[in-house]
Amino acid sequence: MKSLITVTTSKSIFDTAAALRVAVEANEFGVMHVYNLKETMAKKGVELGRDCQIFEICQPEQAKRVLDLDMSVSTALPCRISLYCEGEKTTMATIKPTTLMGIFDTPQLKEVAAEIEETISKIMNEAATS
Repeated sequence: MKSLITVTTSKSIFDTAAALRVAVEANEFGVMHVYNLKETMAKKGVELGRDCQIFEICQPEQAKRVLDLDMSVSTALPCRISLYCEGEKTTMATIKPTTLMGIFDTPQLKEVAAEIEETISKIMNEAATS
């Protein structure tokens, strides 16, 4: 079983990031923070050869559902989507919420994780094609 959802686009990382913001909001999630790894590492004196941005996204009602079931899930929140360059393409990738929630001993998480996974996949596909 593949543990990642990946979507590739011919858009630049910057155009993909802009489209991802729109798709996140259109699907009732919010962008909590964006990390620019290349920029952050450069400030620490480390050169990263490719662009990489990590979006932290959240849907508050879904987050509350999982936290009400198991507060230790807070260690895996918020959801993250990574954007990185591979040649002429930009890849968006995230760990499948069903895989991530599977590490917790709370079977009731399966349903909500599947719902979140479906929406995040939709968000990534919308960002790639819009």
